[in-house]
Amino acid sequence: MTIILGLDPGLGTTGWGVIAADGNRLSHIANGRIRTDAAMPLASRLLALDLALQDLILEHRPDAAAVEEVFVNVNPQSTLKLGQARGVVLLGASRSGMEVGEYGARHVKKAVVGVGNASKEQVHAMVSRLLPGIVISGPDAADALAVAITHAHHRASARRLPPGIR
Repeated sequence: MTIILGLDPGLGTTGWGVIAADGNRLSHIANGRIRTDAAMPLASRLLALDLALQDLILEHRPDAAAVEEVFVNVNPQSTLKLGQARGVVLLGASRSGMEVGEYGARHVKKAVVGVGNASKEQVHAMVSRLLPGIVISGPDAADALAVAITHAHHRASARRLPPGIR
């Protein structure tokens, strides 16, 4: 069994989800959101994100992490801040020594819903179907769970490939 931490990075809110993957069987462990105070200086917000992520990693002891890749916003400042939050998340996951996968939003939507242009509502509904009975903390947490599910599928597919192709 592999414990996977999915992360949907953001400076204001970072969604997270932890699942267990045992072959093709997936089960929910936990999900939530890390929020930072917009009134705090940028460096303090990034530190708060890092510390909260460290606590999550220590609590759940994941074997792997999966992070959603940055998309470009219309506002360059927003894109830059998102990239900085994503850097903190990648560093925090890597610092723990775990494998870290990165997936674009279209790839995640295709892996979870079946189409790359699925809506957030469709992703949320499919995550609920794949992990029955869970209460999802919000859209950011649903996205993070979808990223974790994508990573679980990717790992399962890679194990089925012959050794020379992996």
